Amino acid sequence: MAGSNGTTGDVFFYYQQVVIVEMDAGLSTKTAVAVLTSLFFCFVNSMMFFTLRSKRIFYETPRYILFGHMLMNDSVLLLGTTILYTVGLSFIPMPNSICTLLVFVCYCTFRNAPLTLALMSLERYVAICFPLRHCNIATAKRTGITIAVIWFLSSINIIIDIILVLTIKPDFLAGIIFCTLEKKLYLFKWQLDKLQAFDVLYFVSVTVIIIFTYISIMITARSVSSDKDSAKKALKTVLLHLIQLGLCLTSFLYATIERTLYMMTGSNYSLFVNLRYLNFLIILILPRCLSPLIYGMRDEAVWPLFKYFFCYRSGKVKPSVNIH
Repeated sequence: MAGSNGTTGDVFFYYQQVVIVEMDAGLSTKTAVAVLTSLFFCFVNSMMFFTLRSKRIFYETPRYILFGHMLMNDSVLLLGTTILYTVGLSFIPMPNSICTLLVFVCYCTFRNAPLTLALMSLERYVAICFPLRHCNIATAKRTGITIAVIWFLSSINIIIDIILVLTIKPDFLAGIIFCTLEKKLYLFKWQLDKLQAFDVLYFVSVTVIIIFTYISIMITARSVSSDKDSAKKALKTVLLHLIQLGLCLTSFLYATIERTLYMMTGSNYSLFVNLRYLNFLIILILPRCLSPLIYGMRDEAVWPLFKYFFCYRSGKVKPSVNIH
C-alpha cells in the first residue's frame, strides 16, 4: 500500500461492493420485489408525466415544468439504481463504457432532486411574495434555463472525476468490469473529501433556500388581507418540500449505512446482502417513489386528471383543469 503520496493505494477505506453470493429462491424473490416496485412507480410517474403533457397549460406553467422534471428525474434514477443494484447482486460483468454512463446518470439524477426542490420553493416564493412580478420572473424559458443550470451543478463533480480517471488511465473505458461506483472513479482519498464537500454544499444551500422561502411566505400569509388561501397553500407546499428534502437526505446516507453494514457483518456475506437489500429498498427506493406521488396527490389540478388517465379514462367526463 502506498504511503500518503495520494496514489490509488490511499483508497483502502473502501469496501468491496460486489459480493459473490448464491442466488437462491429467497434472494431472487427479494430482488424481484425491488425491481417490480421500481418499475411500478416508474409507471406511475410516467402516467403523471403524461398527465402534465396532456394539457398545454401544464407545460407552460413554471411550477408544473419543475414538477415534470422531478418526475422524469426520479424515474430515471429509479431505473438506473435498480439496474446497478441487480447487476451488482447478480455479479454480472458489463462494458466499462456502459457502466460509466449508468454511474454518471445515477449520480446526476440523485443530486438533481434537492436542487429541483429548491427551485420549486423559490417559484412559490416569487408567486406569493411578488405576485405582480411573478409572470415576468418565472417564465417557461427561464425555468428551462434553471433546469439546465442544476444539471450542470449536479454533474460538475463527477465530470471532474471522469476527466481525472481518463487522464491517468486513457484506456479506462475499454474492457469488461463489474460495475460499481466506488471502484471505478475514486482513485484518491481527496476525491471522497471533494464528494462530501459538494454534498454538504448542496444540502446546506437547499436547506437555507427552503427555510428562507417558508419563513418569507409565512410572513406574507399573515400580513396580506386578501388571497390568504393561496398563501396558505404555498406555505404547505414549501413545508412539503422541506419534508421531501429530509427524504433526500436519508437517501444520501445510503452509502454510509451500507459501508457500516459491511463492516459490522464482517465475513458473513449472506447477512450483509440481506441487510443491503433492506437498505436499498427502504432508504434509496421508497423515498424516490413516494415523493412525486405525494406531491401529485395534493395538487388539485393534476390529481383528478391523473386518476382519469390512470384508470384508462373510465370516467364519463374528463376533469377540467383549474390552476390557482
